[in-house]
Amino acid sequence: MSEHYRPRDSMTKPRIASGPRTFMRLPWVDDPLTAEGRIDVAVVGVPTDSAVSYRSGARFGPEAIRAASILLRDHNPATGVDVTRALSMVDAGDAPVVPGYHELTLQRLEDFLAPLYERGIVPLLLGGDHSLVMAEMRAMARHLGPVSVVHFDAHGDVLDDYYGVKHFHGTMFRRGVEEGVVDPHTSVQVGMRGSVHPDDVDSGKALGYDVIGWDELVDLTPEAFGRRVRERVGDRPVMVSFDIDFIDPAYAPGTGTPEVGGPTSYQTLRYIRALGPLNYRGLDIVEVAPPYDHADITSHAASVVAFELLGQVALRSGRTRAAETGEEH
Repeated sequence: MSEHYRPRDSMTKPRIASGPRTFMRLPWVDDPLTAEGRIDVAVVGVPTDSAVSYRSGARFGPEAIRAASILLRDHNPATGVDVTRALSMVDAGDAPVVPGYHELTLQRLEDFLAPLYERGIVPLLLGGDHSLVMAEMRAMARHLGPVSVVHFDAHGDVLDDYYGVKHFHGTMFRRGVEEGVVDPHTSVQVGMRGSVHPDDVDSGKALGYDVIGWDELVDLTPEAFGRRVRERVGDRPVMVSFDIDFIDPAYAPGTGTPEVGGPTSYQTLRYIRALGPLNYRGLDIVEVAPPYDHADITSHAASVVAFELLGQVALRSGRTRAAETGEEH
């Protein structure tokens, strides 16, 4: 029987003495492609912030999220899922990045991720600024073709350029459509708000995305939101991209471009739980900037968002395996 990777039992050794920080105290497996056991999820840090437009610091996000995540436990009483039993997970360390050379970082990250997607491993990327998703989408599309995206963010990230530069942390979801690695007609953008030009708001819709701004989302029940996403995405391979500034800065201050007037932490978790059993192939949590994080509020929020997303992957994985073995009821 192949090894099932899960965290160390915190009752045998305290969480604060669990050794070098890995996400959820998971085993560190430097090369998931050569591991002996089955791996469903590989956590990968992407410590880059060379493409930010305002406050830098997200390069320290992976470290902060890992440190906060040692408090995460196995079972989620809200969903009934024990993530560590349902999924075999490892921490695969950090991807190769080149500080100051953004496009080279994107190429190296794409090459690093592509074999994971080909092997059927779901990467959970800990950013890092949001520009890293360009490499994520390209790597997924190599194996799966154009993918669907569920994008939680206060900003649409569909600008044509920043200061004449085409690859920045606010341009990826336009570039993804232009390059054909994302299918906007099966994708959703959620939570947009703030003092931006109307053209910025309308650009996502013009590209084909279903854009649910915060003013609209707040009036939807989580269940109605989940149905809308599932109807849009169907069973296509999907990537969930979560920018921490989706959450109001009162609950997640440690980010580079905070936008006041958004959802609470609790509202956020309910929207994630409502997503349901999509065909999850990639996850990312980005823009956590520890230098601006008071009492680690933001890194704790990010670690719990990751936990909730993994819970959705676990629900999907359980249904898929039950169907394959004929045990589905």
